[in-house]
Amino acid sequence: MSQPYADDVAVPQEAGRGEIPRRLPRYRETPRQRGRTLLMVLVGIGVVIGLVAVGIFAASAGDAEGARLAVLYAFIPLPVLWLVYWWLDRYEPEPRRYKVAAFVWGGVGAVAIALVVQLVVAEVADLTDQQLASFVAPLSEEPAKGLFLLFTFLRWRRIIDGFLDGLVVAGLVGLGFAFVENIGYYAASYLGSPEIPVAGAEGAAGTFFVRGVVSPFAHPLFTSAFGIALGLAVLVRSKVLKVVIGVLGMAVSVALHGLWNASLSYGGGAGFVLVYLALGLVLLVVGVIAVVTRVRQVRTLERSLSYVAERGWIHPAEIPYLSRFSYRKKARKHARSSHGRVAAKVVRRYQRLATEMAFLHDAIMSGHAKPHGVERTYALLDAMYALRPALRLPPPLPVAHRAVPHT
Repeated sequence: MSQPYADDVAVPQEAGRGEIPRRLPRYRETPRQRGRTLLMVLVGIGVVIGLVAVGIFAASAGDAEGARLAVLYAFIPLPVLWLVYWWLDRYEPEPRRYKVAAFVWGGVGAVAIALVVQLVVAEVADLTDQQLASFVAPLSEEPAKGLFLLFTFLRWRRIIDGFLDGLVVAGLVGLGFAFVENIGYYAASYLGSPEIPVAGAEGAAGTFFVRGVVSPFAHPLFTSAFGIALGLAVLVRSKVLKVVIGVLGMAVSVALHGLWNASLSYGGGAGFVLVYLALGLVLLVVGVIAVVTRVRQVRTLERSLSYVAERGWIHPAEIPYLSRFSYRKKARKHARSSHGRVAAKVVRRYQRLATEMAFLHDAIMSGHAKPHGVERTYALLDAMYALRPALRLPPPLPVAHRAVPHT
């Protein structure tokens, strides 16, 4: 493994200037995860199955107008909800294939497993609709959604390695589940039933208000308890404690889901409002912790990049262009306007590699075990070094703007 870095001499920003390539070579992760192609194939198959399922659920509305409304209402909140998780994941983004896989699993795999379990239980047990919704649904849906997170946790810990990662992946699984499930609810509301006097477009709109406007974060919130638990389990060494944390997280997910469904089935108006306010408070607390964690990521990134610069692996003048989003954007804009589109891609990749390297380096220096941690750190540095001849950053900022606290 090459290590073209001195521990005591910083590489000047202008050193090694070379021609900008006509095309940016494809980056290959090191070490490369086995099963990557299989994952992408399975995601593709899942997408096809999901589209078929969406069509079937939408068609249950009875006519073309009902089907269109069911799909439209399910889609309306999706971009905003996805944007929330994209924002939380922006500093240390997970691979897109995993985020897409999480959404697809929620909408296809988890829905299929939960639906089969609920149909079997309804067939063999004499339970009311309220009992099925309050007890069977949470006990089948949350473990089904959690399977993706558990497999990811056991298979490749580079994806879920902290609180925020668990929250984001769990939220995307919940979004996928809610998207497909909501289509079925909107279609059923449009079709109407003897118990529901309102049907047609008005019935679908009423259900959309409850599920798409009032409680769009319901499923993501339920599953987030298990995701957060796995994110915390990564940070402990004891295998027994990991299992305990994971089990408790799943129990909380099931409890939150069951509480929500029971409030609709048994609580009446007052019970629903109380539970809604309680879960809203939980969502607010989780949101505040997530935002604080994201803000701390900025400090961690700057601290790690500063230490890396002291070792001579990067130039100190690069730090603002690798850490703060405003300066990162400025660097890409400068490269594009002065040197072309490929130069901007070089800067973007260099920033992404530096970010991943800095977080990984900080974790290793903090004593957290990382799969192939040292090997990956040097591989990322090698990839950064290979880009350096084509790197075109703006002029160094004044020293006052480059100061980074060592905390």
